[in-house]
Amino acid sequence: MRKIAIYGKGGIGKSTTTQNTVAGLVESGKKVIVVGCDPKADSTRLLLGGLAQKTVLDTLREEGEDVELDDVVKLGYGGSRCVESGGPEPGVGCAGRGIITSINLLEQLGAYDETEIETDYVFYDVLGDVVCGGFAMPMREGKAQEIYIVCSGEMMAMYAANNISKGIVKFAEAGGVRLGGLICNSRNVDNEENMIVEFARRLGTQMIHFVPRDNMVQRAEINRQTVIEFEPTHNQANEYRALAKKIDENKMFVIPKPLEMEDLESLLVEYGVE
Repeated sequence: MRKIAIYGKGGIGKSTTTQNTVAGLVESGKKVIVVGCDPKADSTRLLLGGLAQKTVLDTLREEGEDVELDDVVKLGYGGSRCVESGGPEPGVGCAGRGIITSINLLEQLGAYDETEIETDYVFYDVLGDVVCGGFAMPMREGKAQEIYIVCSGEMMAMYAANNISKGIVKFAEAGGVRLGGLICNSRNVDNEENMIVEFARRLGTQMIHFVPRDNMVQRAEINRQTVIEFEPTHNQANEYRALAKKIDENKMFVIPKPLEMEDLESLLVEYGVE
């Protein structure tokens, strides 16, 4: 079983990318669990056809400690199993703690026990940057073995990717986590693909896939589906299938070499203008 965490700047498209990638994997016959690690609880809605899923924290608040696996795991597209960690009530508590609570509960309930249910992949869709210990939880103690960072050619997306790489370095020895590559979710920035290829090279990793910008993604989301389910013959569906295949076949896992801020800025100056 491969344990993967998807990180990236808030708003960069992690949840969309994760769910479409998972759709590509389950379409090819893989057994996948998706664990949403975002208080907004929107990491599984496309796989569930837009159905609201009760989060782990909401379930614990309402039902106490007497929780069973079926209470927090819902079946989604292609047999994917979907979990949402949820978060604290607004203004109260720490969202990062919700991730820790959820992952620990899933382990206690046997969600990852392959003697019960065959599982090829666990995907953690993690909110934003490495902002606290809770959001870094999937990197720690072997919870996730592979990290993929969703980014674009925008300055703040690259800054976040570089910062997340620093977090991977921090936990690489203790938890064994490695960077599997950058996923460029295009924003149509000047020289974007070449810039992210070079950024990945300097980090010591790869741009595992360039996802072109296409309004089909938004149309599918409005219809509460992944592109692969909504319009399976569209070119964008094939892009996500290609990304899923590359992740499935990936053998390049590294401890990254984060850039200094001035080096990151010089990269943007060099590639960021036509």
